Amino acid sequence: MSFDLEALVSACKVALGEEKPQEHISKIVDKLLSDPDSLSQALGHQTIAGIEKLYVSDELTIINVVWAPKMTLNAHNHNVWAVIGVYAGREDNIFWRRVKNDPNGKIEAAGAISIAAGESASLGKNLIHSVTNPTDTFTRAIHIYGGNFFEIDRSEWEPMSLEEAPYSVEKTLAVFQSENAIMDALKVTGGNA
Repeated sequence: MSFDLEALVSACKVALGEEKPQEHISKIVDKLLSDPDSLSQALGHQTIAGIEKLYVSDELTIINVVWAPKMTLNAHNHNVWAVIGVYAGREDNIFWRRVKNDPNGKIEAAGAISIAAGESASLGKNLIHSVTNPTDTFTRAIHIYGGNFFEIDRSEWEPMSLEEAPYSVEKTLAVFQSENAIMDALKVTGGNA
């Protein structure tokens, strides 16, 4: 089986018309993950952290996310459901919940999940999570969202205060760029930045 982006988009669009689209898309992702090597071959063996847009509409976003070694993304929400399928490496997710009656929108840890190559996770619309690649290699994953990932109003949380702030796509992309700068510095210094 080889990865076919057009077929994936088409299958996801059909799933959106189902009563429980997220469940159907989870099955689609699990089928993709049954051949992670095909995904790697089709999407590349990137050594640059980033978010690659594969498909974006108001109802559906499919992205290829590449996490640098040891990279962490602060707690954030999506305000839409998401299905994440890791095809290389591992993602560690910490789940957070809002502290009741906190005027600053503070959060507290509420659980965690580790998603290894060949595994997927289905995240609810109201879920808050932070993501870390705990490995020394790049982690690669397909992320599918039930809306336009790049246009949704949502929140992120400051890592020290755990207080809520407006989410910024630009800030998130800057984190990926910063990780790439660190990787470049490590190459120049032979791993001793």
